[in-house]
Amino acid sequence: MANANQPTFPSKPNVKLSNPTAQKLHLKLDYDQLTNCMRCGFCLPACPTFRETGLEQESPRGRIALMKAVVDGIMEPDQPFQDQMSHCLGCRACEPACPADVKYGQLIEQARDAIEEHAEHSIPVNGLRKVLLKEMFPHQGRMKWLGRSLAFYQKSGLRKVAKGTGMMRLFPKHLREMEQILPSATGKGVVERMGTVYPAKGEAIARVALFRGCIMDVLFADTNVNTVKLLSEAGFEVVIPDEQVCCGALHAHSGELDSAKALARTNLSVFKEAGVDYIVSNAGGCGALLVEYDHLLHEDNEYHSLAKWFAPRVMDISKLLIDHGRLPAFADSSASTEDPITITYQDSCHLRNVMKSASAPRQLMRQVANVQFVEMKEADRCCGSAGIYNVTQPKMAGEILEHKMEHANRTDARYLLSSNPGCLLQMKLGVAKHGDSSRMEVMHIVDFLYERLLETK
Repeated sequence: MANANQPTFPSKPNVKLSNPTAQKLHLKLDYDQLTNCMRCGFCLPACPTFRETGLEQESPRGRIALMKAVVDGIMEPDQPFQDQMSHCLGCRACEPACPADVKYGQLIEQARDAIEEHAEHSIPVNGLRKVLLKEMFPHQGRMKWLGRSLAFYQKSGLRKVAKGTGMMRLFPKHLREMEQILPSATGKGVVERMGTVYPAKGEAIARVALFRGCIMDVLFADTNVNTVKLLSEAGFEVVIPDEQVCCGALHAHSGELDSAKALARTNLSVFKEAGVDYIVSNAGGCGALLVEYDHLLHEDNEYHSLAKWFAPRVMDISKLLIDHGRLPAFADSSASTEDPITITYQDSCHLRNVMKSASAPRQLMRQVANVQFVEMKEADRCCGSAGIYNVTQPKMAGEILEHKMEHANRTDARYLLSSNPGCLLQMKLGVAKHGDSSRMEVMHIVDFLYERLLETK
């Protein structure tokens, strides 16, 4: 007998659909979630694309209505429909705002997965997707090769040659701008520099595994190293399984769910074998998928139980330090109590909206002596990075970033901190285009904290 307090949803309509994309959408979209949306509109002010355009179809409510119309056989998934699914940042700010707890993030990934099976991309886009999603990100060895190649390009003089000869003008403007703010790359990641096990300072509180990421270990390898050292200072033994692979977040957001699932299966086996108490992430975008491995593999009879073991053990480094660590003392020696250094913080959307870790970074920042934390207006709004959104949708990403920098500049902060590599790159671009890089520096919160440890090493 059904529980009277449990909501019931209409069953998925049995309609004949001739369009192959519509058939895939009908098959893959969760109809309970589609009908769970009450069309109340609470999501509208939370949605960055709706705020920029004011268009209903650019809102979560509007996109859900479009999905449902296709599944109900009312409309075809034409190019404008597909464009709307692509315009979504996937920031998931709508989820905390939703009184009905609609799993919008799952719906948009299901929609993109269905669309991708029959999508007709341009030759350049097809090439970029294949190189990045198939040939590079899933293979750690190739990512190291990419890191070495980028490092050679940056240090050998080729970068100056490319700029001086005008070769960079062959690339779109937004890619030229991104190239200018890339940090120093490396082919030597955290394992090559620290090994696979790093001891705790003092008695170990717990044994934790670092999820090193793919981009993180190429462009932010120093942050990975500082993460390990900071964890050690706080009393954690750190394991870095060398067999781990890309988390699959970019694949999931790009409609490549099968690839994301394959990567997840590898990571589950590797981290289970490591015998750890927690899996630590220093990248909000990666962590958000890691904590949802149990949903990603909910239909996988072999791996679902392992995913249910894994997901609750994933923690952002800030939350792990606050909840379980022996916090060391932090202070900015370059400042004084009369004239403290001002800092501000840009939330990683996935860290805030999916991992629910908005307060822990702020608690850590407020513990640094001689530092004044100033809350940025709308710090919880997406910066426009959203994985590779700033590459695939540069116009919308640029508009969002410009508004973000208006708020950032008003803080008059010396340091703008964040907890995700995509946010860091986007905010670096924002400072370069709409700020003053001589007055504001963008840093990962881990690097900021580690540099201000009173007792290091």
